[in-house]
Amino acid sequence: MEAVFVVRPALEGDAAQIARLHVESWRETYRGLMDDAVLDDPGALGRRELFWAAALADPLYAGNRAAVAERGGKIVGIAMSGPPRDTDAAWSAELYLLYTYAAVHGARVGTALLESVLTPGSSAALWVADPNPRARAFYLKHGFVPDGASKLGHGVRELRMVRS
Repeated sequence: MEAVFVVRPALEGDAAQIARLHVESWRETYRGLMDDAVLDDPGALGRRELFWAAALADPLYAGNRAAVAERGGKIVGIAMSGPPRDTDAAWSAELYLLYTYAAVHGARVGTALLESVLTPGSSAALWVADPNPRARAFYLKHGFVPDGASKLGHGVRELRMVRS
């Protein structure tokens, strides 16, 4: 596969490919940290396809920004941001998700995706799995710091990180 990647807005027609990336990257990232029954759920791909079809087409989500990274015609990363969901938000946006295949870690795909859905330097927040040191280091490098808030999601502790 070629090393060059292109970041562009996510399109409705990308939903199936994005859903596959979403499920497969979860499995790569969270295996051993999250219950295998959650990761191997046979209905996960179908639910992700429905989610992405709605997220990319429903006017209800028009305020969100979604982008994909492609390499060799294949989607290798996805990011989405939108309005803050936390009631105590003092930031202008929230990074809802950023996933890439492990094969492109270190190739700046994550950075390009982050910058495509969040204005560089703008105030923002995100939730990251606590036992995911690679992701936490990535977000620290991009100005996000833990603010002390935490929650439990899918049996995994998540920390909120904020960029002022």
